[in-house]
Parts: sequence; structure tokens; C-alpha cells
Amino acid sequence: MSGFLFDDVVFGPVRSRRLGLSLGINLLPLHSKYCSFNCIYCECGWTPPEQTLHPQFPSRAEVASYLEQRLEELVKENHLPDAITYAGNGEPTLHPDFSGIVDDTIALRNRYAPGAKVTVLSNASMIHHPAVFAALEKLDNNILKLDAGDEPMFNLINNPVEPVKLDMLIENLKKFRNNLIIQSMFLRGKFKGQVVDNTTEIEVAGWLQRLTEIKPTLVMIYPIARATPVHNLEKIALGELESIARKVEAAGIQVQVYA
Repeated sequence: MSGFLFDDVVFGPVRSRRLGLSLGINLLPLHSKYCSFNCIYCECGWTPPEQTLHPQFPSRAEVASYLEQRLEELVKENHLPDAITYAGNGEPTLHPDFSGIVDDTIALRNRYAPGAKVTVLSNASMIHHPAVFAALEKLDNNILKLDAGDEPMFNLINNPVEPVKLDMLIENLKKFRNNLIIQSMFLRGKFKGQVVDNTTEIEVAGWLQRLTEIKPTLVMIYPIARATPVHNLEKIALGELESIARKVEAAGIQVQVYA
């Protein structure tokens, strides 16, 4: 499968445009993408149709062991991360022991790197599960995806592997109240013969309406930065992203643009 994939459970730290020095945790199978979405811009490439057959997740004990070992090394190097981030080869909340891993990560962070913010980059598809929701509430940076304000554009861009209703996803996002950061990718292109463009006035207005319902503490706006599985996608210019950001600010929501 094409795309960039991680072959370690714990990787980095790497310099992140949004999080500073970030130590990554990949809770998904190594060398293969495992995700509930098939986003047309995903750097990991396409989600393979056979992904659900026999996924090999790292165990909770393995994750804790690898993380502690790396944090011990970073303490000795005086190179502590700004963030410890669940990312990697797909959707991290699909791990069957995500809640327990969050507890272990927070304990290890407190012991070795108390200044680091435990962070997730998630597509929000699993937040209807109470254990996942409760675990996300414990994080310093609960960063969840919202790339569109209406069902057709949501399906074009995020292309769920299993049916996901945007309205239900929005209702669950609203439950986070004061512990939610929304990340939004803006792009233009074509997919399956249809125009994909979430930067139009109508699309931005619909997305903004969803934000006013959700009331996130922060919105992160960003363009394509790496190779994508759909090759005709356009990287949106900084000026256009800033114009969208001003509309978010006018709605009384804090926003940051990452070009």
C-alpha cells in the first residue's frame, strides 16, 4: 500500500507544526494502515479493505514499556518533548485498550516529563463509545477532526470505511464542552468524478455553523503538507486560510492557522 507508515510503537520526538517537539505513539498495526476513515488526503495512503481480518495491535504492556524506555532516554539526553501524541498508522482510538493506555501514558508523563501535554490526533469516529469518550476527556490536547459541515462533503473528504452520520458525530462532539480542539483540513480537487472543495462560501458557512454548535476551545486550520493518495488535491494558500480563520474569530472561537 502506498503512503507513509510508522514501523515503531514509539517514535521521535519529531518537530510538529502544531505541537512543538512531539513524541509519537502508534497504537495501530506496524507497516499497515488501520482506520475507520479513508480520507483522501491521508499521508498513510488508503485504508486496505482487508484491515479488519487480523489486526495486530501492540499490547498495553508493550506500549507502556516502549514509552518508559524512550522517556528514560530522553531524560538522560535532556531532550524532553512538549507533547506525547497518539498518532501513527490510522485512528488511535480503535485500539481495544485505548482507555488503559491513556492511564499508563499519563502516569509515565507525570513521572518523566511533567511538562509534556498528552495529546491525541483523532477522527472522532469512536467517541460514541463511553470508554473512549472518558479517556479523551483526560487528555491535555483532545484534538478531533471536522473537515466539513454537511454530509456530502464529509463523505467525499473523509470517506468513512463504515457508514458514519455527521449529525450524530456532531452531537457527540458537543458533549466535550470545555475539552475539545477541532482540527480542520482545507483542500480542493476531484474524487470519483466529483468536485471536492470545502473552501467555498457555502461550505465554510456550514462548517462554521457546526463549530458554533460544538463550541471548541480552539480550531486548528491547516492545508495539505505531505503526499496524498488522491494526486490532484490543491494546497490552499495561507491568505485564503487566514480569511477562513477570520470568520471563526468573528464567531467568537479561538483559531490558529498552520500553513
